[in-house]
Amino acid sequence: MDPTASFNPHTTIGAFLIGVLVSYVLVGVATTQTYIYYGRFPDDSPRLKALVAFVWVCEIIHGLCLGHGLYVYTIIDYWHPDRILGGPYPRSIDTAVFFCGLISACVQAFFGFRIYAFSRKLYIPILIWIMAFLRLLAGFGNLILELRMASLVDVHKHWLWLPEFAWSISVATDLTITATLVFHLHQQRKEVNESPRTAALVDKLILWTIETGALTSLTSIVALTCFITMRHNLIFLAFFALEAQMFSNSLLASLNSREALREMNEREISWKISLPAMSTTPATSSLAFRTTGVTNITCDCRRLAVVHEDECAK
Repeated sequence: MDPTASFNPHTTIGAFLIGVLVSYVLVGVATTQTYIYYGRFPDDSPRLKALVAFVWVCEIIHGLCLGHGLYVYTIIDYWHPDRILGGPYPRSIDTAVFFCGLISACVQAFFGFRIYAFSRKLYIPILIWIMAFLRLLAGFGNLILELRMASLVDVHKHWLWLPEFAWSISVATDLTITATLVFHLHQQRKEVNESPRTAALVDKLILWTIETGALTSLTSIVALTCFITMRHNLIFLAFFALEAQMFSNSLLASLNSREALREMNEREISWKISLPAMSTTPATSSLAFRTTGVTNITCDCRRLAVVHEDECAK
C-alpha cells in the first residue's frame, strides 16, 4: 500500500508549519519586550535581569529547535511521509520539549515569588514552586522518553501518562497562580472603594492577571486535548510550539506593564492632590507617596497593589 495514500498534509505538516510561524511572531514580540525591559528598568535587580536574559535565550533555542524540526519534516523527510507519525520525533523537537518545560518552570516560579510579595506567606508560593519543579522534571522526562521511543505511536501506547502529567501540572500551576493573585488583588480592591481611580488601577491589575493566566492555561489545555484525542496528526504540535512563547511573553508583559501602572499612579496622585481639602476622605487623607525610580503608594489600611508590582524587581 502506498504510504502516502492516507497522508493528510494539512493536519500534519501544515498544522506544524502554522504553529512554528506563529511562534516566530511571538519570539519577535518577546525580543521586542526584552529590549524594552532593559531600556525602561535599568535599576532592577541583577537576578531579575538575569532571569529575563535566561528566558529570552531559552526562547531563541526553543525557536531554533522548532525550525530545525520543521526542516526535517518538510525537506529531509519530503519523500517519506510515513516517518512523520511512524518514525521518531526529530531530535530538535525533543530538545524543544525540554526548553518549553524549562521556560514554563522559570516563569511559574517567578509568579510564585510575586505571590509571596503580595501575601508575605509561604505556603502557596511553596506549592507553586513544587509544581513548577515537577513540570521541569516532567519536561526532562519527556526528553529522555522521546529519545528512546521509536515513534509517536509508541509514546501513545506506553507512556501517554507522562506528557499528560506535564501539561496537567502546568495547567494546575497556572490556575493556582491566577486564582491566588486575583484573590489578593480583590482583597485590596475592597479596601480602596472610596477612591474610584485607585480601584480602577486594581481592576486593571486583576484583568491583566486573568488574561495572562488564561492564555497560558488555555494553550496547555488545547495542546493536551489534541494530543489525547487526535493521535494521527500533529495539531497538538502546533499548540505546543506556542506554549513556551505564551509563558515568556506573560513574564515580560507583567514586568513591562509597571510603566503603565506607574503612569496611572501619577495621574491618581495628581488627582488626589488637586482635590479641595474639605473633600478629602479618611482613606485619602493619609495617602503618601514617594518616587525613587519606582512609584509607591501607601494607604492607611495597606499598601496598594502597584507596590507589589515593583517589589518583584528588588
